[in-house]
Amino acid sequence: MEPLKIATAQFENKSGDKTYNLSIIRKLSADAAAKGAQVIAFHECSVTGYTFARNLSKTELTKVAEVIPDGPSVQELIRIAAQSDIVILAGLFEKNSAGDLFKAYVCVDKNGLIARFRKLHPFINPNLTPGNEYVVFDIHQWKCGILICYDNNIIENVRATALLEADIIFMPHVTMMTPSTRPGAGFADPGLWYNRTTDPTSLRIEFDGLKGRGWLMKWLPARAYDNGIYVVFSNPIGMDDDQLKNGCSMILDPFGDILAECRELNNDFVIATCTPEKLVQAGGHRYRNARRPDLYRAIIGDSHTPEQKVVWMKPE
Repeated sequence: MEPLKIATAQFENKSGDKTYNLSIIRKLSADAAAKGAQVIAFHECSVTGYTFARNLSKTELTKVAEVIPDGPSVQELIRIAAQSDIVILAGLFEKNSAGDLFKAYVCVDKNGLIARFRKLHPFINPNLTPGNEYVVFDIHQWKCGILICYDNNIIENVRATALLEADIIFMPHVTMMTPSTRPGAGFADPGLWYNRTTDPTSLRIEFDGLKGRGWLMKWLPARAYDNGIYVVFSNPIGMDDDQLKNGCSMILDPFGDILAECRELNNDFVIATCTPEKLVQAGGHRYRNARRPDLYRAIIGDSHTPEQKVVWMKPE
């Protein structure tokens, strides 16, 4: 495999405004391609917006959702990919002919749809159907996988995708700055965002603390390190509906080291080069080869009833 130049982006999306969000995706994709990126990844529901969906009925969410790949947004992503000759990964709500709704993330290039993944653990709206499969696909001869937001907190999902030979896992999120039982967690004051020009220091302190980046650094590098994979983390910045998000989109290598990270308090992207040598040099490669599934096959595969709780999504 040849080295692969990947960009990860952050931007402030507008709830339900696909035209606006696609215009930002178009601009950032063109700018990243001009700087040599072969791939660019955007956050979860970057096409549609995300948090506003918690208040939508099934009828309302169905109007926001689109079929894949023939819906207008995916077709527009394909056109954008062709215009800049770049592979694009972006998220939206999906509907199928049976009326089911999914949280989806797609990978497209100038020739069309490469891959479509459905979130395994959706929660933002009770009418969403969980996905039921892992997806591994090729980008320029690199094996790639996708796991959306909460999916990555279940470590078995990351390991399973890595065992399916993914070298790179794209991890689109809309995360951080929400209440949790962990110390230091909570919503962030939107006023900090609106005052970012006059007081960037207070906003950066909040973004980098335990509500934001400090929490992310507890686990994201471990997913890369333990599995010996590249991780492409994408997250919005600014207001997503009524919640402030802190961006810090980043790319990590198989050693768990950050290769590049968005630090602008604005729409931004960064580019990192993935090299194949690190995939076998990293400890995660050796640890995966040292596995003894005979010891824990029955334990990990034992029957279990899933129970998913999100503290800030309190039931009605």
